[in-house]
Amino acid sequence: MAQEPKLHPYRGSCHCGTIQFQFQTPLIEKGCRCNCSICKRRNAIMSDRYVPAHLFRLTAGATSLKCYRFGDRVVNHYFCSNCGIYTFHDADISLVGYRINLGCVEGLDIQSLPLRDIDGASF
Repeated sequence: MAQEPKLHPYRGSCHCGTIQFQFQTPLIEKGCRCNCSICKRRNAIMSDRYVPAHLFRLTAGATSLKCYRFGDRVVNHYFCSNCGIYTFHDADISLVGYRINLGCVEGLDIQSLPLRDIDGASF
C-alpha cells in the first residue's frame, strides 16, 4: 500500500495583508503557469496541484475578498479589493479545491521553482 505524502503547513497573504490564509499540502517543489488570457496578464506562478478545500482555510479578510469570473464563468479568481493581488482560485465544475498564487506564500522562493506550463488558452 502506497504511503500518503507528508503534509506541510503554509501561510499566505495578499500584498497589504488584508487577505490571509493557511493550507496544507505536500512540500511545494514546483509551480505552474497558464497561458490563458487572464493568467498571462497577471503572470502568476501557481501551485502545481490543487489544495483540497478541507486543507485550506481563509483566516482573515473575507469581506475584502472579491471574485472575478470570465469566459466560461466556472473559475473563481479571488483577489484583494484593497491591493488588487490575486491570491488563489477555484473552479465550480471540479470542486477539487484551490490553486494558490505561490507569490503570496510566506517563505517560498518562487524564482527557484521549476515550472510546468498549462495550456489554458485551449480550454
